[in-house]
Amino acid sequence: MSQFFYIHPDNPQPRLLKQACELIRQGEVVVYPTDSGYAIGCQMEDKKALDQLCRVRQIGKDHNFTLMCRDMSELSVYAKVDNVAFRQIKNNTPGPYTFVLKATREVPRRLQNPKRKTIGIRVPDNIIALKLLETLGEPIMSTSLILPDSKLAESDPDAIRDRLEKQVGLIIHGGYLGEQPTTVVDLSEGAATIVREGAGDPSVFL
Repeated sequence: MSQFFYIHPDNPQPRLLKQACELIRQGEVVVYPTDSGYAIGCQMEDKKALDQLCRVRQIGKDHNFTLMCRDMSELSVYAKVDNVAFRQIKNNTPGPYTFVLKATREVPRRLQNPKRKTIGIRVPDNIIALKLLETLGEPIMSTSLILPDSKLAESDPDAIRDRLEKQVGLIIHGGYLGEQPTTVVDLSEGAATIVREGAGDPSVFL
């Protein structure tokens, strides 16, 4: 049975954020709010938690995973970013974009795209998500919570609880959100390529 925390969307309670981070460090899979629906994530180094996340989402190990980062400096630790890409990312973060970039050695190999050695990176524009990342002190391995029978990100924490309370360790209720997942922008080969159109305006990269 998962824990269910009501965290205030504007003034997140530090005590609950700390408890959430302890659960992540203990290997639990967590559902939490972002600026583009709810995301599902786990500790970056935890293989067992990643396996459980893949079971919930019904995705394979070749899925393009994302590291949710708290700021640009953390993003630069895990991805190779040239000056042009850095400016493009900086101008649009935090925000509802996922950037596909070449991974650095800091990214566990199992999280990288097996052929291209890339990783998705994003900085969310959501206070709960940012405070959670700040409290944890490292990125959360994440993917949008899009359930197998849907194409949209989950937006209703009560409905998520009904579906997933026996499959994840924690669900954070941070309000009712939009359903659009992020816009995915591939910057790994230089020029920007839009992989998926979502909540973020893709025209700023074209």
